[in-house]
Amino acid sequence: MLASTLAWITALWLIVLALHLTPALFAALVTYGGTRALARLLERWRPGLRHAQAWGLALLLLMIGIVGLVLVGYAVDTAETGGYAGLLHEMAHALERLRQDLPSWLAAHLPTSLEALHRVAVVWLHDHAAQLQLWGGDALRGIGYVLIGAVIGGLMALQLPVNPAGMLPQSPTAAMRREFDGLVQSFTAVVFAQLHIATLNTALTAVYLLGVLPLLGMPLPLPGTLLALTFTAGLLPVVGNLISNTVIVTVSLRYSTPGVVLSLAWLVTIHKLEYFLNAHIVGHRIRAHAWELLSAMLVLQAMFGLGGLIGAPVLYAQIKHLLHERGWLD
Repeated sequence: MLASTLAWITALWLIVLALHLTPALFAALVTYGGTRALARLLERWRPGLRHAQAWGLALLLLMIGIVGLVLVGYAVDTAETGGYAGLLHEMAHALERLRQDLPSWLAAHLPTSLEALHRVAVVWLHDHAAQLQLWGGDALRGIGYVLIGAVIGGLMALQLPVNPAGMLPQSPTAAMRREFDGLVQSFTAVVFAQLHIATLNTALTAVYLLGVLPLLGMPLPLPGTLLALTFTAGLLPVVGNLISNTVIVTVSLRYSTPGVVLSLAWLVTIHKLEYFLNAHIVGHRIRAHAWELLSAMLVLQAMFGLGGLIGAPVLYAQIKHLLHERGWLD
């Protein structure tokens, strides 16, 4: 029984990672797990409620819609108040300061103004049009995978039978639900751990932006926008830090070279610590040592790239959960 379950888990993840279906799987897990959790809350609130799973799915969709509207409103408000536009202006000013500090032969390769920066961006877009078209196709395909995965997760929540507590599944569909519940539990543990990591990363960045730099007389502009970017990007394992670090270091160029070196050293240190924080925090939730999780992340990243890196904690958590449940591990 254990061997067949492990074979099923291995086959599922090989298909998902080899075909780059990680967004679809995660969307299905969010929809399925969210529907079940809300259905349980509704049943506690109103015992005997009929079609609790359907009501849970409807409530989940309503919550996602509200969050989506709030995010769109925030993005529009930020665009109107110049948050991200101001950030681009600061990056342009930082490049201008860098031009003054660099040798003339090297400074000649940098844009001279915001308009020049825009022209460089336009030229780059023109030169990489084919690659951008490919990226756009991949993005649209990813969105399609997410939507299809969400539909699959919702249908599974509605149609797979609920196993009574303490009872073994009596049918293949019930057994599938039991294993999928284990996958959802592992996914939830990893997601909350990543949220913890993003919060900690943002707090450390806030110490630097709001504490260290002002004390040194080098405050950066738009710290709120930078922290919002840090938290949002930090929800992406590992690669998110690269995005926020690049922006912060670029804005730091408005000061002298020591300020840039300090920013780079601080943020790179945080970025490197994230590997170990990820392994420690996620490992604590799934009862795995840091070296185990780091090894799994390293192997799957080498085999499947970014998808393997993101999926490794969930896969390892699922296997550990199964082995603990079957009594193979303490």
